[in-house]
Amino acid sequence: MQKRFKAKKRHKHRLIKILTILLVGFIFFEIISNLILKMNIATNNEEFIRKMLDDSNHHMVYEKYNHNLVQKALKLLSNIDIKKPTTILSKQFGYTIDTSVDGKDIAVASDTNEEEEPDVVTNYIADPNPTEVKEPRVYIYNTHQLENYNATNFEDYNITPNVLMASYMLKEKLNKASIPTIVETSSISDFLNLNGWNYASSYKASRFYILDVLNRYKNLDLLIDLHRDAITKEQSTAEINGKKYAKILFVVGLEHKNYQVNLELANRLNSLLKEKYPEIARGVITKEGAGVNGVYNQDLSPNSVLIECGGKENSIDEVMNTVDILTGIIKEYLGD
Repeated sequence: MQKRFKAKKRHKHRLIKILTILLVGFIFFEIISNLILKMNIATNNEEFIRKMLDDSNHHMVYEKYNHNLVQKALKLLSNIDIKKPTTILSKQFGYTIDTSVDGKDIAVASDTNEEEEPDVVTNYIADPNPTEVKEPRVYIYNTHQLENYNATNFEDYNITPNVLMASYMLKEKLNKASIPTIVETSSISDFLNLNGWNYASSYKASRFYILDVLNRYKNLDLLIDLHRDAITKEQSTAEINGKKYAKILFVVGLEHKNYQVNLELANRLNSLLKEKYPEIARGVITKEGAGVNGVYNQDLSPNSVLIECGGKENSIDEVMNTVDILTGIIKEYLGD
């Protein structure tokens, strides 16, 4: 009887030893993988864009890093306020703490119309790869440069996905496709502040830069004002063969006498897109009347088009997937 008890005890100790070895091995693996992932993480927008262009799956590094056990443990420890135990629930388990004041809900940030500045404002991004283009065929600019995309997984790394980031990506893709392209790198926000203008004057501000570019470059085939919409994720996203894309909408203002040529351009681009990728094409809409700009500076050139690429809930990788497609559509439109 005593021998049987000792055998059971040895078996129990052996099991505990094996489990301990496995646990230590797992923790060691998590620590090493956490360090490797951290080495590959960009900590500013410019570096992030370069890495995204080199590896279109680079965004996944942040997702893996944030889901790593070690990183989760560090976040848990750093986000807990010992004076407020409810932070454990709110930070780690998704428990919602009532932050209302006197029974009234605090307003949640949301996008607004064309005349009002959105509550969520991202950072200006410098061109990560400035290159001299002597005779550009495409000029990309963003009247609303700081319109944001989804920043999930990027909040702690100074990465602020926005339409300016998307413009740099499109520029690089077009240049690699042998279509000389430039992006407007001047800060629209700084220009507005310098002149004491509000957000509603954004098209007035971008007009100065367009006129300057048109004066310097006489052979531009396409002027793209790149935006993102404020619609829901479901409305702004398409899936093709298991891969997600930000949908595209073309916008034409009717409040100038030559709008018809801009409308023909938008319809042509939309037709090319719809022919190959109907899931991504949201079509062409026209705008006029109260509450909208109605011109969008398209009166300056028959080659001007406003493109809404995705919405505020789209991730930058979904936008990047669409940039690849848009590059091909533009190349086909230009006959290259």
